[in-house]
Amino acid sequence: MRNIRHICFAGAWVACAVHAPALAQERPNIVVFLVDDMGLMDTSLPFDVNAAGEPVRRPLNDWYHTPNMERLAQQGIRFTTFYCQSVSSPSRTSLMTGQNAARHRTTNWINSESNNRTPYGPYDWNWHGLKRADQIYPAVLQEAGFRTIHIGKAHFGCNDSEGSNPLNLGFDVNIGGSSIGEPGSYHGENGYGWIRGTRSRAVPDLEAYHGTDTFLTDALTLEAEKEVRKAVEAGVPFYLNLAHYAVHSPFETDERFASRYRGRGQHQQAEAFATLIEGMDKSLGDVMDFLQRLGVAENTLIFFLGDNGGDAPLGDAADYGSSAPFKGKKGAEYEGGVRVPFIAGWAKPDPTNRFQRAFPIAEGAVQTQMATVMDLYPTILSAAGVKLPKGHVLDGDNLKLLLQGKADKRHRDDFLMHFPHEHRGSYFTTYRKGDWKLIYYYHPETGGTPSYKLFNLKSDPYEHQDVATDYPDVARRMCRRMMKRLKAEHALFPVTTPQE
Repeated sequence: MRNIRHICFAGAWVACAVHAPALAQERPNIVVFLVDDMGLMDTSLPFDVNAAGEPVRRPLNDWYHTPNMERLAQQGIRFTTFYCQSVSSPSRTSLMTGQNAARHRTTNWINSESNNRTPYGPYDWNWHGLKRADQIYPAVLQEAGFRTIHIGKAHFGCNDSEGSNPLNLGFDVNIGGSSIGEPGSYHGENGYGWIRGTRSRAVPDLEAYHGTDTFLTDALTLEAEKEVRKAVEAGVPFYLNLAHYAVHSPFETDERFASRYRGRGQHQQAEAFATLIEGMDKSLGDVMDFLQRLGVAENTLIFFLGDNGGDAPLGDAADYGSSAPFKGKKGAEYEGGVRVPFIAGWAKPDPTNRFQRAFPIAEGAVQTQMATVMDLYPTILSAAGVKLPKGHVLDGDNLKLLLQGKADKRHRDDFLMHFPHEHRGSYFTTYRKGDWKLIYYYHPETGGTPSYKLFNLKSDPYEHQDVATDYPDVARRMCRRMMKRLKAEHALFPVTTPQE
């Protein structure tokens, strides 16, 4: 049975549907299109720029095929320096709360079944994840009259926690979301893990597609369209959190797109990953076309982003394979582990539309000023015309001015990524302030004597040269600023006593 909360709206929906043609929409619709494990370079749309801020094509842009990302960017704006956390659950929690991982303390990905703090990770890290009391922005939108829809991967909390079910957090609808972080299978023939594949990671609520040739990305898209249609027919604004399991492993081939990548010199897993990327892009185009057919595209704002650095099977965590020319990948401390694609645009630009006049988005623009996943909380509520909840601490800022293609001197120019756990990069904090980036290692496994690296991302955007010994005063200043922010966010640190 599908995981849908009807509350007490059913009768109201019928009444609204009857009178919908006579009603003017009072608030815009909002879609967050979230892609799992999609890095900055996993697209045919360039996100790397030259010194003048102009997009530069790289070889990986010619490997992937994402025409609908290009389409959305043409009618909106892409950000070239957009940061998330380095793994899934911290980023998703930061998105929902507008808070940095150091503050909300979900600092590692959440293992459904057991606490994966790792040997020297802090004992009190937030393994249980989100709670209703966290005032996630979908709950704020729900209270303002939005129909809040979650489709796809949640990964907000472990098994049996409040966060394991998005309905507990502020969503009216949940299809496909649970504590799992990856699908048991992408294939309908496998029941997305229920028939064949990894049963403990099987995607729930999609029984109608079991045994069919419907790829998981398409099944989630079809379910999203059904729920959006219901909201439109009811005459209520909707918030859609379309959070694809793609492009997370397992890297299973979407055969519809496989011929484009075969025989081009890459191995089978890289080819499969590219088909997942193209299938995700098809979903984006399908959603945009569907909104146009429904007649609500002018009233619908789309935010497209990845949740952490890429995981393309093209290289190791600390090299230049999967994110070239950027270094590193998902779980790493380098730019390839934390930079993601971000595009914002109205589903159909219309300068006469009152929502678009109130919240304009530049068309065909490129924004190079730094922004982060925490910024979406205040930005989405601003676009929706909904006030921020009183007393809720935010680490993000409203992107309204940046989305117009303008500079915003008031927007913060620093980013803290705190990871007191073990992964591809282990027990570290990265701190960027302006052009400088510090990577600080705690080394709890060898007694806790720290070390650090320093990069100037203006002159060395791809992190080739550690200049800590060349600029010791800068390194000390960055350390002080990093520790000040960690203290302000009440961060937890690695322990020196290993897990028993």
